[in-house]
Amino acid sequence: MNVADIIKTVAVIGAGDMGHGIAEVALIAGYKVYLRDINQEFVDRGVARIRESLTKLVSKGKVTAEHEKKINAELLKPCVDLKEAVREADLVIEAIPEIMELKKETFAAVDAATKPHTLMASNTSTMKITEIASLTKRPEKVLGLHYFNPAVLMRLVEVIRGEKTSDETMQVAFDFVLKNGKVPVRVEKDVPGFIVNRVQAPSGLLLTCIVDEGIAQPEEVDALMRKLGMPMGPFELMDYTGLDVSYHARNYYAKVINPDFAPGRTIEAKFKAGQLGKKTGKGFFDWSKGRPEIDMSKATDKVDPMDLIAVQINEATKLIEMGVCSAEDVDTAIVNGTGNAVGPMSVAKGQEPADLTKRLEGLAKKFNKEIFKPTKMIREGRYR
Repeated sequence: MNVADIIKTVAVIGAGDMGHGIAEVALIAGYKVYLRDINQEFVDRGVARIRESLTKLVSKGKVTAEHEKKINAELLKPCVDLKEAVREADLVIEAIPEIMELKKETFAAVDAATKPHTLMASNTSTMKITEIASLTKRPEKVLGLHYFNPAVLMRLVEVIRGEKTSDETMQVAFDFVLKNGKVPVRVEKDVPGFIVNRVQAPSGLLLTCIVDEGIAQPEEVDALMRKLGMPMGPFELMDYTGLDVSYHARNYYAKVINPDFAPGRTIEAKFKAGQLGKKTGKGFFDWSKGRPEIDMSKATDKVDPMDLIAVQINEATKLIEMGVCSAEDVDTAIVNGTGNAVGPMSVAKGQEPADLTKRLEGLAKKFNKEIFKPTKMIREGRYR
């Protein structure tokens, strides 16, 4: 059956940074979309951001003026009542805060209020789909659809299989993502962080170790990465997405993968001080006057960028060994989800196993982090 026959109406639960962006993507693709949040103020803010973005897209010729009118007049349905939001939906996408109990409660309520065929997806960036689905009566229809921020611009969507997700659910969701003009990558096992965030988690940890131990400052690291061609440095990106998101994700990884992933002193202090980045005006950088100016002359020579790639390659080989995805999937996901020119597994092909092993063993010892230790796949050179 064609996806167009199955999904006609979408409900997005949560109108914040991710929710309004996901809703806009579906609206542009021609779907009727209910956008719901817990109060009218949040809904209105999400709608205003969609309309502002659409106006820009029309001015750039990426959306027609006729389609913009249709979205505003017919397709976009803002609401506060959850039952009203989901009762017509063929697909519900949850984009609420990364708090497991809140997600489980929401899915139980959505399950009770939707039609039997409705698919339920979480936009979680870290949490197990299987656990989110556990309070529903149809876990076979629950999956992850992980969009990247900003959803309108970023091309990747991870399509994540929970332990009970059916093949049909995966295929319908995969086709839906394609119809939205995005690049879907299948995540065949329900592992914390999925592909992109899981592969990047050890480099994020390494960066916070570097700052915690005073080896380099955030601006010095970001200046280096910008000089190497990254559109945004890693600390600015953490600020942009929210240090609260990073803090909760790292605590979750520390609990379910390895204690090594704990947030570290600097992020812990900023979280407790309410310095969460762009959303509060201050994080690693000052956002009060807009995007922070990075002094490129401060680029550090105390950080080897290859260390950051090495720990990503190492984590990617763990996913490949577990059957989560292929090496090609890793690179497709990283390139489309981060804007990096190449993926870590492409870089890995040029690395000698002995050199990569030595580098990872050195990092594991220097920072006392077990997760940096090289995998069997790397030691044996089976990644090339």
